[in-house]
Amino acid sequence: MERESGLHRGLTKGQLTMIGLGGAIGTGLFMGSAIAISYAGPAVILSYVIAAFIAVIMMFSLSEMAVAHPTAGSFGVYAEKYLGGWAGFTSRWTYWAAQVIAVGGEAVAVGIYMTYWFPDIPVWIWTLGFGAALIYVNSRSVENFGSFEYWFAMIKVVAIIAFIIFGIAVVFGIGTPAVGFENFTKHEGFMPHGFGGVWMAVLMAIFSFVGVEVIAVTAGEAKDPRSAVPRAMRTMVFRLIVFYFLAMSIMIAVVPWIQAGAKEIAQSPFVLVFDHVGITAAAGIMNFVVMTAALSSMNTNLYLTSRMIFSLSRSQYAPDTLGRLSKNGTPINALLLSSLGVAIAALISKISPLAYNYLFGIALFGALYVWLLTLLSHLRFRKQWELSGGEKLPVRAPLFPILQIIGIALIAAILITMGLDTEFWNISWIIGVPWLLFLTLIYYAKYKKRLGQLNKDESGKTM
Repeated sequence: MERESGLHRGLTKGQLTMIGLGGAIGTGLFMGSAIAISYAGPAVILSYVIAAFIAVIMMFSLSEMAVAHPTAGSFGVYAEKYLGGWAGFTSRWTYWAAQVIAVGGEAVAVGIYMTYWFPDIPVWIWTLGFGAALIYVNSRSVENFGSFEYWFAMIKVVAIIAFIIFGIAVVFGIGTPAVGFENFTKHEGFMPHGFGGVWMAVLMAIFSFVGVEVIAVTAGEAKDPRSAVPRAMRTMVFRLIVFYFLAMSIMIAVVPWIQAGAKEIAQSPFVLVFDHVGITAAAGIMNFVVMTAALSSMNTNLYLTSRMIFSLSRSQYAPDTLGRLSKNGTPINALLLSSLGVAIAALISKISPLAYNYLFGIALFGALYVWLLTLLSHLRFRKQWELSGGEKLPVRAPLFPILQIIGIALIAAILITMGLDTEFWNISWIIGVPWLLFLTLIYYAKYKKRLGQLNKDESGKTM
């Protein structure tokens, strides 16, 4: 298990909720929704319902364990404790790698957004510039990070609410001609590509909810994790479901799905909504908002990755230098290593126009692998917690273990679908499977024997 971290507990309930929203509301919604729409058409709403259902199962399971074990390592520590050292090792390193790649994907998205105003400046220049700025923000104290991310996330939350209000007015004709709901059935009907298209869209929709787990990671720096973590988790997931369902419904109603959907993304479909109704100024404002959303998500993911590598170091799974804190109380060495994603993104965006798609395909594989291990950990956790006579927890996942088993089956099905796809999702398996094999070799060659000896020595000292 993870050694005492020494991280400062300075995050409030409000900051936890906003950090969670900051991690989840990013390019998965604002840009990735275009890919989802291209697969499912108007039925993309069903895809988001399925993805939300999986996220809710994850939320309940993770919040229950986070209350029992508030630590910076979060699900990686739970996997180690309840599934074994290999699970803890691979889950934390895989999540770190996945989010490093996700940071790069967000950085690419920021560069694409900036071309709306500066079409002649290459994407990779914006990627590196904004990346450097957010590395600086994350190097400050956790209170400063929390305050910064609170207002960063607030911008996009307010913007989504404003977008929904504007969209309702356009759809129902409040002060403007009503567009109605005919776009839901035009162009080959509500489900133009059948349920197969709906299921493929789930792959992108589920990525829109990746980030809900950040609240469990912040438990190690929360002022009152027992009450703050479950409350923030419930509030955040509920808001995400409402925001996503309404925003996607409005988008489909206003813009024909054949225009909003795209496999190779040039701009956010949210911006396209305002362009479609002829409000160019509002389109520019929305482009600023979606850019802010990407920066916010990027900022939160940098926080996540630095804490995960810090946790690995404190659990003896990474060099000690990565577990050291700066004068500000931040794991600066872990942060610098975790900034690799920005450089990787800049390189890939220079090589391929499908950089965003590839980066997120790889990141999604890692995130879903961690979600799978988390649900498996919860099955063991509940049984062991009750057998050991653990205290009654303030949050308890309902319908246990039925929902957890359903969640595990759905995640496994998504991972299999990604591997079978020949367009671009299979890149996740091409890179993800060798990565897991590499981690397995490293674990058994270097860490398993050493940690076994370490645990034996510690047991001898306590006798």
